Amino acid sequence: MQNQTILEMKDISKSFPGVQALNKVSFNLKPGEVHVLIGENGAGKSTMMKILAGIYQKDSGEILLHGEPLNIHNPKEALSKGISMIHQELSPIPYMSVAENILLGREPVSTPLKILNRKEMRRFTRELLDSLSIPLDPDTLMSELSVAETQMMEIAKATSFNSSIIIMDEPTSAISDTEVDILFNLIRSLKDRGKSIVYISHKLDEIFRISDRITVLRDGGFVASEDTGNMNQDKLINLMVGREISEIFPKEESSIGNVLLEVEDLECKGAFKGVSFTVKKGEILGIAGLMGAGRTEVVETIFGIRNKSNGTIKINGSVVNIESPADAIQHGMAFIPEDRKNFGLILKRSVKENITLLKLKYFSRFLVIQKRRENKAVDNSIKILGIKTPRKEQNVANLSGGNQQKVVIAKWLLAEPDILILDEPTRGIDVGSKAEIHKLISQLAVEGKAVIMVSSELPEIMGMSDRVIIMHDGQLTGELPREKFTQERIMRLATNQINEGTTNE
Repeated sequence: MQNQTILEMKDISKSFPGVQALNKVSFNLKPGEVHVLIGENGAGKSTMMKILAGIYQKDSGEILLHGEPLNIHNPKEALSKGISMIHQELSPIPYMSVAENILLGREPVSTPLKILNRKEMRRFTRELLDSLSIPLDPDTLMSELSVAETQMMEIAKATSFNSSIIIMDEPTSAISDTEVDILFNLIRSLKDRGKSIVYISHKLDEIFRISDRITVLRDGGFVASEDTGNMNQDKLINLMVGREISEIFPKEESSIGNVLLEVEDLECKGAFKGVSFTVKKGEILGIAGLMGAGRTEVVETIFGIRNKSNGTIKINGSVVNIESPADAIQHGMAFIPEDRKNFGLILKRSVKENITLLKLKYFSRFLVIQKRRENKAVDNSIKILGIKTPRKEQNVANLSGGNQQKVVIAKWLLAEPDILILDEPTRGIDVGSKAEIHKLISQLAVEGKAVIMVSSELPEIMGMSDRVIIMHDGQLTGELPREKFTQERIMRLATNQINEGTTNE
């Protein structure tokens, strides 16, 4: 890797109403390097890169490209300077082909009639995909691609502009480990071509696998920049959160009581079958397995989002009929979904409106909301959960991912559930917020709640669960008590290599 700097961002500041997003932050990039930008949610990582990509305008500071001053007013100007950004929220046009998405707005035409030259579009796209070893068909509709394949298309699109700098914002947030390996191979290929990658991520393990250098931001300020070889996880966590986190999984011992929820021979046709388990008061039951194993489908069926085709659900020993989420809520259940933005929040509404959404009747009298009562409850929720927001009227879309997740949890806790179901509760959340949410989950178990937690992160499953059940291909393959947790044992069950014993073995 060469030592010269191709990009410098010096003393960049940016503020939004009520928030100082960046305060004199500096960053530089070398040719052919993968430079990770890391920090807690709200640290300013994405804001910094959106300024570079022309989406936001800096308030002050200086940007130099190859030593020359650079002022970027929009994404088109950034592309013309060889700077592309692949966003965390992918937004392809689903009913257009791979080729049409890659060449959108710059389609080749046949003169003199200016007719779209589809043959040339296919040829160009085929050569581009082949050069990157991406096994996609130019004619495939985007709606038919997986998230990982869509990510590959976006990378191909970025390179098609002959970009020398490619920004990737949380590129692995919704793909499997196998797909991560494919993405990393592609990134290494881009490095070999001299491309520079700015890589934003929360996943500490992958950062050390792929990066050459790491820059840490905290609360909109620059903290440190180090070669990856000089970093380790403990040092990185300390730099990110400004304090030592000796235990990311602060699990407390709880008094586990009687069985609260019992699932018997549950089936959802085409998704899973024959699933049986129990959850006790004060217990955290982890559900592990690879993507596609059926974990989310199981908890969605219990909560009435999906219709069961067989089986029974019991609460406190009595059979209950749950045909919708409204039924589940009536029976004391809460559900924190995997996709908080689409299914957990109303992004165009305020923090207050989201928190009190399920309890509007409680705050209403003669069809009029009692504002004083509502505000008191919201203020209490914000304080207890440590939600960082300039005001309760703030649009929830403007909060960081960790604080959005806290708002989702606050909404459900206000409904005072007995059974709490969490699907990937810390996905896309920084390490500091993870520790806070883990502490909250542990406290809820101590209070006697029955907690079901689906997670793709084995350290989270092992760190937080009292017991874990493991799924593969829509079926349970095993059950383990906490004292028998090992990553190897859980992974063998998740891949159905063995049918290991249960808590009764």
